[in-house]
Amino acid sequence: MSDASELENFRADTRTWLDKNCPASMRTPTPEDEVVWGGRNQEWVNPDSKVWMESMAEKGWTVPRWPTQYGGGGLSIDEDRILNEEMRRINARSPLQSFGIWMLGPALLEFASEEQKLHYLPQITRGEIRWYQGYSEPNFGSDLAGLQTRADDKGDYYLVNGSKIWTSYADQSDWIFCLVRTQPDAPKHEGISFLLFDMESEGVDTKPISLISGASPFCQTFFDDVKVPKTQLVGELNKGWTIAKRLLQHERQMVSGIGGNSALGGSGSKMEQLAKEYIGEIDGKIADSAVRSDICEHRMNDKAFQITMSRSVDEAKAGTPDGNLASFFKYYGTEQNKRKYERLLEVMGTGMVGWEGNAFTDREIGSTRQWLRSKANSIEGGTSEVQLNVIAKRVLGLPD
Repeated sequence: MSDASELENFRADTRTWLDKNCPASMRTPTPEDEVVWGGRNQEWVNPDSKVWMESMAEKGWTVPRWPTQYGGGGLSIDEDRILNEEMRRINARSPLQSFGIWMLGPALLEFASEEQKLHYLPQITRGEIRWYQGYSEPNFGSDLAGLQTRADDKGDYYLVNGSKIWTSYADQSDWIFCLVRTQPDAPKHEGISFLLFDMESEGVDTKPISLISGASPFCQTFFDDVKVPKTQLVGELNKGWTIAKRLLQHERQMVSGIGGNSALGGSGSKMEQLAKEYIGEIDGKIADSAVRSDICEHRMNDKAFQITMSRSVDEAKAGTPDGNLASFFKYYGTEQNKRKYERLLEVMGTGMVGWEGNAFTDREIGSTRQWLRSKANSIEGGTSEVQLNVIAKRVLGLPD
């Protein structure tokens, strides 16, 4: 750990660099059409977004704690914390949103060959590839180990056939990290391998899936005799379940993070402002004491959850994530996010049941769709029932 003087110097240098290099427009809330996912299909609605991402990538700060040889910043936990604090100080946007950063990258750091790390990880840090996950199948969601998409050995390549479902942003992504069955006769949790391949490969097709909330990030992806070079196998052949479990831990920690962000922009005060607008206020306070109490409780739970997650990161240091904690966080975080929108519904009343038309504002229509979308939080990344089973068996030691 760096000593106090070194950390203060790092803070001063970081503050100076951010003040100089973060464009003014990158110090504002991020509109949905300006979120940077990277990849071949990225549209730069705001040119400053590209400047900001490239500047941060050059510093290695799109992934501050990854090793420098793979494009990361090589920061310590304390330095990473300071960087986050200084970015919050100026309300700096995240320069890059990426399943490659949140999910695939940590798995590659642990399981990939050195050649694969040097090839793929720097592209992730620079936002050159947009990745998506190919896990669930039409008949195998929570029972993931029962997957049937096959990859048959054809000498110097695998021939992939099957389909995946709930593949988020598949129609906008460049590459997939995919679980396939390479030994069909093996026991359920064996004979599974972990492949990477380009969405432009011949035989890959995607079809969007509409949700109750309207526009949807989800797709079903089909593979028809897709040729995947063997160099794109990560880890050992038929040992992909080990990688899958680790990646699920990263995914669940990622999904759980939505529960620690209060409504409409991540500030607890936003829900309070909406309550004053829709319910009224007396002496600067929300007029309804029961609603005021509910919002206060929600904000305290948000804060406690954020602190607990931060503490778990500090305790883990640079080690591998604790799978049991990932299940705790995923369960609580998604339930907290769902409660957030239920409270918003109580606050906004009929203003939050609008679908379209001039009778509702854009904010109200957007809130309605977000409320409906939140229902899927307890399904994606492993259902709440699956998380409770993990906690029951691995933490409480309860029998099957």
